[in-house]
Amino acid sequence: MRTKSLKKNKINVVTLGCSKNVYDSEVLMGQLKANGKEVVHEQEGNVVVINTCGFINNAKEESVNTILHYMQKKEDGEVDKVFVTGCLSERYKPDLEKEIPNVDQYFGTTELPGLLKALGADYKHELIGERLTTTPKNYAYLKIAEGCDRPCSFCAIPLMRGKHKSTPIEDLVIEAEKLAANGVKELILIAQDLTYYGLDLYKKRNLAELLDNLVKVEGIEWIRLHYAFPTGFPMDVLDVMNREPKICNYLDIPLQHISDKILKSMRRGTTQEKTTKLLKEFRAAVPEMTIRTTLIVGYPGETEEDFETLKQWVTDMRFERLGCFTYSHEENTHAYNLEDDVPEDVKQDRANQIMEIQSQISWELNQEKIGQTFKVVIDRKEGNYFVGRTEFDSPDVDNEVLIDATTTYLKTGDFYNVKVVEAEDFDLYAEVVS
Repeated sequence: MRTKSLKKNKINVVTLGCSKNVYDSEVLMGQLKANGKEVVHEQEGNVVVINTCGFINNAKEESVNTILHYMQKKEDGEVDKVFVTGCLSERYKPDLEKEIPNVDQYFGTTELPGLLKALGADYKHELIGERLTTTPKNYAYLKIAEGCDRPCSFCAIPLMRGKHKSTPIEDLVIEAEKLAANGVKELILIAQDLTYYGLDLYKKRNLAELLDNLVKVEGIEWIRLHYAFPTGFPMDVLDVMNREPKICNYLDIPLQHISDKILKSMRRGTTQEKTTKLLKEFRAAVPEMTIRTTLIVGYPGETEEDFETLKQWVTDMRFERLGCFTYSHEENTHAYNLEDDVPEDVKQDRANQIMEIQSQISWELNQEKIGQTFKVVIDRKEGNYFVGRTEFDSPDVDNEVLIDATTTYLKTGDFYNVKVVEAEDFDLYAEVVS
């Protein structure tokens, strides 16, 4: 009879939260595979590693519920071991150990070698860029820096991720080459703050030079920029965007608010006037650029007047892409000292109002696309449609292009030219053109 000790462990990695966590899980899985371990992503396994998010209340709740779910499975004998890592574990380790003591071990965001050891594996330094990607094969995230030096009052990221630390250009190029060799065609550059890239290593903002090196990687067709900060934006990046067809005319720049009073309290280091000027400079330099932003409503002290200022500004700026969050009161942040004085229902109502305005803007901008031809990449097939994206759209958060799968066969991961025939708020319907 086989004893339990002879059972081969299958490690199931469960990822919660943002693209930075997706990346970290992929690195963990790459290390485990290099150690000869059997590893899967969000499938059945008798050993579970939960990569948690600790950013805002909803994310924290989801992380805790996921831990409890797997602890129940452990109690029922369906899994043998449960390990917890990631941001929630980094931020609340002592509390978690007290509240959910049956977890085998908790690890923070910088404790990968320790986690690997607990899983019976060694950390291999030589594995630059070796990852088991969990995204569709045509795109992958490329994390160019860790941590953040910005002092934003509402944000707990520096508590969980530490100070800004750039990855050297040569290491990122090696990683990009390995991804391209595995069929990746689109790199999505991520960091807590792309615009800070290089300050620690090269004593200057060096995102433009990194892009100049990445565009030389054969097989990569699109490079997309996520999470830029408005203060100190390196304008030479726009020159590269104009010069290099591989750099998508797309920028994700979370602006959070526009009322001067709120921006000051948020410690964003900018004003409405400066922010509006910067966006006008972006559009003048790269007229084709799609700008995606994220806003927070219900921040402490946000009055009806502050909110009206924000609404009017969103109406005037006509962002191509926009997301809106309600403020989450996070302990150990600077804003936690303020009174969380906007009621939850008011926060939600304000978020809905912003998204209604954005929905109308998006519908109007999409109507202008009817009859136009765009290059799209096909991410997946869903029901009777192939689902693709233009260079102006990031996966999961932006518009999608739907192509009738009953009349056309397309290959996932390939690029096609399509003509838009119909448009809704956030979806375009298109036909392939030769």
